[in-house]
Amino acid sequence: MTAPVFETFGCRLNAYETEAMKELVAKHGVENAVVVNTCAVTAEAVRQARQRIRRLAKDNPGARVIVTGCAAQTEPETFAAMPEVELVLGNLEKMQGKAWERLTAPAFVPPPEKILVEDIMEATETAGHLIDGFGTRARAYVQVQNGCDHRCTFCIIPYGRGNSRSVPAGVVVDQIKRLVEAGYNEVVLTGVDMTSWGDDLPGKPPLGDLVQRILKLIPDLRRLRISSIDSIEADPALIDAIASERRLMPHLHLSLQAGDDMILKRMKRRHLRDDAIQFCEETRKARPDIIFGADIIAGFPTETDAMFENSLKLVEDCGLTWLHVFPYSKRQGTPAARMPQVHGTAIKERAAQLRAAGEVRVAKYLAGEVGQVRDVLMESPSQGRTEAFAMVEFGENQPVGEIVSADLIDSRADRLVA
Repeated sequence: MTAPVFETFGCRLNAYETEAMKELVAKHGVENAVVVNTCAVTAEAVRQARQRIRRLAKDNPGARVIVTGCAAQTEPETFAAMPEVELVLGNLEKMQGKAWERLTAPAFVPPPEKILVEDIMEATETAGHLIDGFGTRARAYVQVQNGCDHRCTFCIIPYGRGNSRSVPAGVVVDQIKRLVEAGYNEVVLTGVDMTSWGDDLPGKPPLGDLVQRILKLIPDLRRLRISSIDSIEADPALIDAIASERRLMPHLHLSLQAGDDMILKRMKRRHLRDDAIQFCEETRKARPDIIFGADIIAGFPTETDAMFENSLKLVEDCGLTWLHVFPYSKRQGTPAARMPQVHGTAIKERAAQLRAAGEVRVAKYLAGEVGQVRDVLMESPSQGRTEAFAMVEFGENQPVGEIVSADLIDSRADRLVA
């Protein structure tokens, strides 16, 4: 028998959960299996998962193919219809030991429809207690929240992840303490909708309280990073931590999505254009060295050229640096899928314009860093990241996982040179 093969698509949270599944599978003795943890953010992600499943089945003859993740949760029939697939597990089931234990029972026979997917909206807790986080050799990731209570019109993820659930602060602090004791110098807090952390906990503590508690109770933690936030929901305690705590990294990734007020309303976002600009301006005053990244969708339904120009101008108006540009992807079952669609060619052209604007911003930022001395967390012997998440390339090898001081002497395309 052979050890299971795992394949992960999508976000850091999916990667985190794959690590948890590895522990569950090992504990219950699952062997000779291929486990594919899917993503549902775009139709392309689903297509790629199906393609990869076929390849993995071909490369692992005789192995049981088990599909899970957000795409398995939102459209289980798509994967159950594939002859290569033996079982489709939902996002709840994949984190439950009993689901994997069933697979090893001598009398286990997959249901005729091949689907074991429960209603994700019934979930009331996270599975953050399963593992202490996962990491590369450089940094560790800790899940503090899962699910989303919002219903943005383009987004399928709440139907894959369920409503928001928070990991209690004490559990998070204990996890991070163990990671620091294991030698990690940087920890990244992850979740689906980070700024909703605490809404389901007693007293409804805000995310800023969690951040301040981590930094206060774990003085040996050298770097704390937040993966992504909804700027309109940033609480005063979080802004205070950004302004006063040097161990909280000066890098925020913002879920902005668009820069036109009408499009933002049609997306059912909770902010308007001026809110985003004001947040960036005020946060930059509080922490002058802060760098912003952002998600922006190109070609959302009904988006005109003039509306798109507002999104394009937002890059400069907010002073964004690291852009994640998403060509709009129609997801069946979402309200946006029923709106008048933008032609595919226009979507591609707009996405290209946004990416080009992002490249200009990155080049400008990197050029301004030349001549500076920065602390760099080494991700490999020759590459690492600054506090603002800029990649730095070294001429001489450095110890992986350590934070080293670097004289920045040049910039090349998307990175700095030390």
